[in-house]
Amino acid sequence: MKFLDYLFHGKELRYIDSYFKMLNGYSPTFTSYNGGVYEMDLTRTAVNSFATHCSKLKPEIEGSALKSLEKTLQHKPNYFMDTTKFIKRLATYVAVEHTAFIIPIDDEYGRLCGWYPLRAQRCEVVEAAGQVYLRYLFANGEHGAIEFERVGIMTDFEYTDDLFGEDNRTLKPTMQLIHTQNEGIINAVKNSANIRFLAKVANMLKPEDIKKERQRFTEDNLSADNDSGMIIYDNKFSELKQVESKPYTPNALQMQHIQENVCTHFGTNMDILQNKFDENTWNAYYEGKIEPFAIQLSLVMTNMSFTERERACGNAIFFSANRLQYASNATKLSVSTQLFDRALLNRNGVMDIWNMAHVEDGEKYYIRKEYTEVSELQKSNEKPQIIIQQTPAATGQATEPQQTPPAAAGEPTGELKEKEGVNNAD
Repeated sequence: MKFLDYLFHGKELRYIDSYFKMLNGYSPTFTSYNGGVYEMDLTRTAVNSFATHCSKLKPEIEGSALKSLEKTLQHKPNYFMDTTKFIKRLATYVAVEHTAFIIPIDDEYGRLCGWYPLRAQRCEVVEAAGQVYLRYLFANGEHGAIEFERVGIMTDFEYTDDLFGEDNRTLKPTMQLIHTQNEGIINAVKNSANIRFLAKVANMLKPEDIKKERQRFTEDNLSADNDSGMIIYDNKFSELKQVESKPYTPNALQMQHIQENVCTHFGTNMDILQNKFDENTWNAYYEGKIEPFAIQLSLVMTNMSFTERERACGNAIFFSANRLQYASNATKLSVSTQLFDRALLNRNGVMDIWNMAHVEDGEKYYIRKEYTEVSELQKSNEKPQIIIQQTPAATGQATEPQQTPPAAAGEPTGELKEKEGVNNAD
């Protein structure tokens, strides 16, 4: 099956010749940073860390309109990718180019059967016969096009353009610093690895003779043929000493400045990049970076997959994450016990917190019986009356105290009954 046939099922693509102009006159084409944001080690690590954590989001479909596609979305949204690759690729596109596209995949009957991510750098928005299209350039040089209204758009750093995100020009100074520092480290290591000597010539020599003597001394004493470990020189040199080379150490303040710039741009920190974070660091990173991406992805896929009527009926696609995955055991235990006996979590929900497999009948909810509704508090505060009945003295025994329920409205209590009995006897 050809790639184009899989995405468009052999639909005839009309000739498209004109660019779609935005209100500000901007022709929306996309390029990543010259030299590549994804080509530097530190920035690639920041992008990959963000995309990896986003790939753990769990997609779910709410409502009945596309419920049959829930397993497709959770396991394999398209023929070429599983769900983690689909989400990770989208997150990578957004982090590097600040814009990514999602196109729907239809089956041979025109029904939605999957989703596919597109890189923004190879896309352009064009117009033909009054219809706006998204045209995509494939790696083999072929073009595909789809109605723009059916496309989902993920963006970041929105300002100049009406629909799309900004480029990475603000990161250019930091990228240049990284490149310069890497080159400086490489050259410093090369220089410090060389054995260098300082020699003083005893006699006046011509420049060409000095060059010959330098070459002769190097070949005789510093080449691999000299396995004695000894350097011998004649009276042509009055003094010879080795220049000590010190290892090069990068400037710590410069390194910290570069790291802070990269972490600030990508909304992360070194603990996240080096996987040294605790639950507080993770919660802050989730709130500031992962959750906004999950919310936007949920809205984009909901709007592109459902009609307005279906959305009004409660159909939606949303992405969630187990925020307690990196919590301490004490926090997990507290949340598990407090929410389980209040019927806010079932047993499988507790298993998810502890990263354990689901159990049989784990979808059932349980609640402690001593809880009661607020409206029932007055009834529960009424204390039962205790009446002690004594047996005749001949027996010499007394029965155990017995509890009786509270008297019904309008019914006299035991004490009143006794008084009424005395009055009746009188």
